[in-house]
Amino acid sequence: MTIRRRLLSAAALLPLALLLGAQEPVAGGASAEASAASDSGAVAPGTVLPGKDSLAVVSRAESVADGGADAGQAPGAHAGGGGTLASPASMGGEDGGTRPEADAVAAAAVQGGTDAGLTTLVTVPGLVPPAPVPSRLTAPPMAKLQTMPRAADLLARAKLQGERLVVKEKDGHTRALTVDPVLQASLTKILRDYETPYGVAVVLEPSTGRVLALAEHSQAQPELRGLPYRAVFPAASIFKIVTGSALLEAGVTPTMEECFHGGKRRLTEKHLEDSERDGACYSLALAMGKSANVIFAKLTQKHLSADTLRRMAARFHFNREIDFVVPTDVSLAAVPEDGFALANTGAGFGDVYMSPLHGALVAAVAANDGRWVDPVLVEPEQGSLLPPEGERVLTPEAAKALTDMLEATVTHGTARGIFRERNFRVDSAVGKTGTLADRNPFRDYSWFVGFAPRDNPRVAVAALIVNDPKWRIRGTWLGREALRLGLERVPAPVELTAPASAAGKH
Repeated sequence: MTIRRRLLSAAALLPLALLLGAQEPVAGGASAEASAASDSGAVAPGTVLPGKDSLAVVSRAESVADGGADAGQAPGAHAGGGGTLASPASMGGEDGGTRPEADAVAAAAVQGGTDAGLTTLVTVPGLVPPAPVPSRLTAPPMAKLQTMPRAADLLARAKLQGERLVVKEKDGHTRALTVDPVLQASLTKILRDYETPYGVAVVLEPSTGRVLALAEHSQAQPELRGLPYRAVFPAASIFKIVTGSALLEAGVTPTMEECFHGGKRRLTEKHLEDSERDGACYSLALAMGKSANVIFAKLTQKHLSADTLRRMAARFHFNREIDFVVPTDVSLAAVPEDGFALANTGAGFGDVYMSPLHGALVAAVAANDGRWVDPVLVEPEQGSLLPPEGERVLTPEAAKALTDMLEATVTHGTARGIFRERNFRVDSAVGKTGTLADRNPFRDYSWFVGFAPRDNPRVAVAALIVNDPKWRIRGTWLGREALRLGLERVPAPVELTAPASAAGKH
């Protein structure tokens, strides 16, 4: 095909591309329909958020800061919320449908511009969302939750045989699951005892991908199953792991400082400008630990392009299928081209959704020296499960730097209080918190993803709690418990030492 024909082909898609661009959700955290909060603040009432083809005015925002409520358990009885669990096909948007392949090409035309850019976006996995990305402001996908069919829910069909959970198929064939029954029961009991409206805890062994727990509970909708696999939850500041990785590759070091002012409760374009009012400075590592939205927004604007952030997200398996025995939603991420919208996305305010299983795998990338390892739920019929080569996401050096940044969350940042709680400490843990809220109806999403120990990781976790206005625990507290209990079930390897009688012998 000649260059001229390629350009004509792209031009033929222009009307649809313009239509898609006009419908593209604006960046930010709230609207008149749904109010959102990020880890260190939210968009202020009356803030104007620029989109690709239009402007949207935020009428109100609820502020939920990382830290604060996560410092422990808060009093308050549970009051159930609404919602229905969505299948992958219903993740499309307000109409719940999916676009044909031509629509994805049109979207690529909007994002890529030139013919070469369009071709690259279409052919590289993850650069183009495989389905329309819902607007969190007008069509939060959690509103379409549906329960998982029992036939696909291996864990629900498993029976305890000895110390293993085993699934017996209709043909008589049995499959042993990797899930640890004790750990699974302990985490499920926590979710039930605290009557979490929607709660999930995923624990896995990062080196092999062996899934050790997929605990879930919904007090609001007790019939719901499949929450660990549903990508209907805003990724919030967990997406800072992707942004931070892209910044590392762009030459920003963990110790490099950026100065800022304000932005604790809201993020506007003014905050992205260097100013004499910039009275505080954080290193990139401390900004990760404290989940500083302004710094991540400023660094995104200064050092990253949409293409750079989009490619890093794809490497972390956003907009890509996760190879798993249980059907798992694709975690969709929309990365806009516009400056402020792009900065907002880099800070964790964008239209980005993630399943809890995916969250644990994102944390495991740093634990695995920068490699992506697919999750495993069924034990091999013969032999043992060995660590695979995995897909390279980051260089070992970048993975170490990312780990340094994630450690600041626990030592100096938003999870410090939780991890210092007496009798419940988890030594050498690293991780990332995330909080965000919808307003109508009110939903408070709180995340923790991480792993431990730092230098010889044995478990990686993701914990998510979706609360209504009255809550008892949040994601950081659950994440710490998932790490603590997981480490008890996966003991450290025994170090072999030579007997004393062998000293001096060769």
